[in-house]
Amino acid sequence: MDLLRHIGELNRLKGPLHLAIGVFDGLHLGHQAVIRAAQQSAIESGGTAVVVTFDPHPIEVLSPGNAPRMLTASAHKLILLQRQLGVSEVLVVSFDRDFAEQTGEQFVESLIAAAPTGGLARICVGQAWQFGKGRSGDVGLLKTLGGRLGFEVSGIETVEVCGMRVSSTRIREAIAAGDFQVAAALLGRVYTVYGTVIKGRQLGRTLGFPTANLTVHSEQLPPTGVYAVRVTGAGDSWNGVANLGYRPTVEGGEVKRLLEIHLFGLDSEIYGEDLEVEFVGFIRPEQKFDGLEGLREQIANDVEAAKTFLGIPRND
Repeated sequence: MDLLRHIGELNRLKGPLHLAIGVFDGLHLGHQAVIRAAQQSAIESGGTAVVVTFDPHPIEVLSPGNAPRMLTASAHKLILLQRQLGVSEVLVVSFDRDFAEQTGEQFVESLIAAAPTGGLARICVGQAWQFGKGRSGDVGLLKTLGGRLGFEVSGIETVEVCGMRVSSTRIREAIAAGDFQVAAALLGRVYTVYGTVIKGRQLGRTLGFPTANLTVHSEQLPPTGVYAVRVTGAGDSWNGVANLGYRPTVEGGEVKRLLEIHLFGLDSEIYGEDLEVEFVGFIRPEQKFDGLEGLREQIANDVEAAKTFLGIPRND
């Protein structure tokens, strides 16, 4: 994948350009329709399809107190763009206060100015997408500018699945409720979270069930509890059992939610590695134990329950 970090870098691509523009949090079926429209336009008329997205999510800059958990942090989004949609060119625009001051027209003009020989052929967006200072840009503005500056515009209508409007908000609600079936239907893929392995208390190691402790990159998590999971990363893949729960941190007794995963068959250190986690099935709620022996017995039972979910022969 060719990753561009500045609008000016568009001029090194082969024109004309066919841009799919949006935040694309989750890369759900609606986002996929926008991106595929740009890809198809490039196939039909020549040139290069480019996904243009933003980091961080604009709401994190404009109204940080109202920012939701993400469905796909930027690093995760790039993986999915390449793996699921075969995207080879991505422009990640840094969204900050200065950028937020641009009007919709100024943003489009900056894209035109940066376009290579062959220019800008098409911009594809969601029909309801708004952009620029004060939401000054929309499909209507794009079509007006396109008529003046010589590019086409595709406004993709909202996608519905089984009577449900596909949106990042609806998917976020489904995940928060533990409804992976609805989330998968709207995403067009199983829901996964992406995180980095950090060093924990290593309590699991002393119990005979070493765990990988994941710091999840601001992505939406399901309800607290124990889950059967599938995990990929570090050039490998595993089945496992995960505990998503709360515990006091060392500093000041603050409580935060952590994802701890026992990976079946892991025989190496993976600190610092990035992992992608699929929640396959809910096993039980989180619970507190009086002693380590009770915890050890319950983890052993959880491992066997996870193997049933995952279709792995149990140790009977």
